[in-house]
Amino acid sequence: MTKSVSPSSAANSTEAILKNAFAAAVAVADPQVIVPQYLVQIFPKGQEPKGRCLVVGAGKASASMASAFEAYAKANWPQAKLEGVVLTRYGHNSPTSHIKIVEAGHPVPDQAGMDGAKEVLALTKQLEQGDVLIALVSGGGSSLLTLPQEGISIDDMRKTTEALLRSGAPIEEMNVVRKHLSAILGGNLARVAIARGARVEALLISDVTGDSPADIASGPCAADYSTYLDALNILQKYDLDASTIPASVLDHLKRGLAGEIPETLKDIDLVDSQVSNHVIATAYKSLEAAAEYVRHQGYEPIILGDTITGEAQEVGLEQAALVRDYVAKGFDKPLALISGGECTVTIPAGVKGRGGRCSEYLLSLFAASNDLPQLAALAADTDGIDGSEKNAGAWFDGSVRQASQTAELAPEKFLLAHDCYGFFAEMDALVETGPTLTNVNDFRIILLNK
Repeated sequence: MTKSVSPSSAANSTEAILKNAFAAAVAVADPQVIVPQYLVQIFPKGQEPKGRCLVVGAGKASASMASAFEAYAKANWPQAKLEGVVLTRYGHNSPTSHIKIVEAGHPVPDQAGMDGAKEVLALTKQLEQGDVLIALVSGGGSSLLTLPQEGISIDDMRKTTEALLRSGAPIEEMNVVRKHLSAILGGNLARVAIARGARVEALLISDVTGDSPADIASGPCAADYSTYLDALNILQKYDLDASTIPASVLDHLKRGLAGEIPETLKDIDLVDSQVSNHVIATAYKSLEAAAEYVRHQGYEPIILGDTITGEAQEVGLEQAALVRDYVAKGFDKPLALISGGECTVTIPAGVKGRGGRCSEYLLSLFAASNDLPQLAALAADTDGIDGSEKNAGAWFDGSVRQASQTAELAPEKFLLAHDCYGFFAEMDALVETGPTLTNVNDFRIILLNK
């Protein structure tokens, strides 16, 4: 079962409204609810799988997706032969009987992930005409399905991922590089299944802006729009060269550019194939669920969008300025500004930092809104883990601001050290849920009272 985000007990407090809005956003993306709903549509009555049904997948929500899938299939597809393997992040497991769950490293890949990915590929290569491949994919799958192409070691992939993380490259650009190093991502998994004559049905929980199947976990079953040239240009953009990127990786990308290695899966490869990608949960749906909740609490919700990206501290400053605009114009009833999208945090050399993009954004907003005592806010990752620590994110209201002033905690000092976790831990203002077993990107809400 998906771990719930418990509503706050103080039903009418600002803190409770913030946390309950986050809980509503997470609940609408619960795999236990949405996976069965889509399976009914994909396999209508009388068209259920009756032979081999291979289930593979990866992501922070994929184990929960697998348990939901297995429960549905056992109850509704008595003739189907279920088997498979799904990879998830450590601590994000969910019980299954026929589908093997492998826990592995994220965001930096490890040997457990590589071994699990090898098993995924090996099983897919055993498919036959008439078999069905079910791919259960969610955010985090790019790291978890890190099975390098021939000539690239897992250590080289790890070094490349670490260099991209430290560069501040957004996840979309990181994944363009990883697709072109992988034996599974960039549609390569579907390519194997197509060659075997199997039907492919991929169920996707999106944590990316735009919700494109090619971008969700780097699209193991989707046509890819990017090229080897794009991957090399991204490395150049962030000054990642032979001093930080292993020679095997650079050599592979250059060989691909020269046409010596096949490109990732393209639309032309899917002509006459039985491949479908179904996006079953998105960040925007979660924002809408939160908006519906706060509307019943007397707030006018304003969804700013699910595609807000950029440096976390800069986004905090921008949203503080946006709040001032609303204050200057005046408003009739309390407002709730709700947004999603994945920010980035660029860590300077020699700085360790503690926390993640949600708490970094929130502390930036906190520091930039000292003149707005009526403002309260929460930012948290819907997967339950924000960056380097075990909290989902953080929150603040007027009481937290007053307590920080009494304790003489300067938010600017913590921002400079990228220790946003430390600040909110001191204020007892962390949001701690544990793994939620779903993942539809980051959630941010600002409450503006009159």
